[in-house]
Amino acid sequence: MTEKRKARLTAADGNVPRVTTLDPSTVPFLAHGLTWEETPAGYAFRTAARTVTETDLMGFVALCGFTEPLFLDARNAAEGGYTGRLVPGSLTFCLAEGLVMQTNAIHGTGMAFMHMELDVKKPVYVGDTIEVVVEITESRASSRAGTGIVTARNTVFNQKGDAVMEYTPVRMIRGRDFVAKG
Repeated sequence: MTEKRKARLTAADGNVPRVTTLDPSTVPFLAHGLTWEETPAGYAFRTAARTVTETDLMGFVALCGFTEPLFLDARNAAEGGYTGRLVPGSLTFCLAEGLVMQTNAIHGTGMAFMHMELDVKKPVYVGDTIEVVVEITESRASSRAGTGIVTARNTVFNQKGDAVMEYTPVRMIRGRDFVAKG
């Protein structure tokens, strides 16, 4: 590695961390999740939106073995009264969780997904755009030192503003006083 590559200069602003080498241990993470103390009951945020594609549907169906005609044959779905390429609720859940993860809200602070209840309210179709509103309903210290238990109500909305799914994840999240082992 050349000395020129090793040396990095940032803006002259004194508030910007200055990196003089590319030693990863000296460079702060750009994204860092929230601790359980930083997400009290009532805290809420919204994710980015994402359009569900035919590729998403086919990849999920193939990967997970969802060979139900409801998801593979538009005529079969139409016989059931559906008006488009129906998406499995489990795919909607996975995409919603991906949107939550992309916020970095629990990046590096999430420790365990412990439980959830899930309610599919309306169908999601290929071409629908979904986003998630996360509302913290409970946040408390756990019996494990340095961690807390955070419960949320995650509501998935389509492009029309219709709630299509609601789920309530219970997660173990690091606290401010978390000490890594090892």
